[in-house]
Amino acid sequence: MGMGGVKIFIRNNDAKDVVGMGTHCLQFPSGHTLLLHAVLYTPRMRRSLLPETLVDLLDVIGRRSSLPIVLCCSSRDELDAVCATVSNLSYISSTCMYSDLAESERASILDNFRQVAAQWNKRSDDLPSDQSESGCEQKRSYMMVVTDACLPMIGVGEAPIPARVLINYELPTKKEAYLRRISSCLSADGIVINMVVGGEVITLKSIEESCGIVTEEMPIHISEIL
Repeated sequence: MGMGGVKIFIRNNDAKDVVGMGTHCLQFPSGHTLLLHAVLYTPRMRRSLLPETLVDLLDVIGRRSSLPIVLCCSSRDELDAVCATVSNLSYISSTCMYSDLAESERASILDNFRQVAAQWNKRSDDLPSDQSESGCEQKRSYMMVVTDACLPMIGVGEAPIPARVLINYELPTKKEAYLRRISSCLSADGIVINMVVGGEVITLKSIEESCGIVTEEMPIHISEIL
């Protein structure tokens, strides 16, 4: 049903129109059904909430020198929005991977990322456990922003990119896409961070059940997971 005049107020003092309310039936792979009543539909809320949250997240993890990060989007529009959001962050070197790049340029971006990942791994191995990062030469983190169409093609022999952190800025709706992101973009000891709002928690729970994984809640001190 329509919700004329009803708004949702969010933390950055912005307000978004609620354009509808209804009932949503969620089918789990196990056969269970979850019926949600009075679900509000606010299509523009996500774009207002997540950029600010992303900057807050990167302000913590992105200040670790040479940290290799991959951020996955599901659409070209969101990729453009993310690239605009992070372009002015001085502590991160970011590259946006578009599906219409020339093959040579695409290969160059992937090779550069693998080199950064190798430097991170070597640095982590060489750094004594009691030595703080402040005593080392400071370099920017390196983040590659991609859509699913641009992921390394493992099936045809393309090597994966071993990111220490994989950020799912947009959750895929299918488990196959979720697992492909992990297999093509994450190191063996890597960390996956899923960014979700509102009803997307339901999608995440469905992916968890179908993939047999459990997503832990983000700790207050994010740097501890690195």
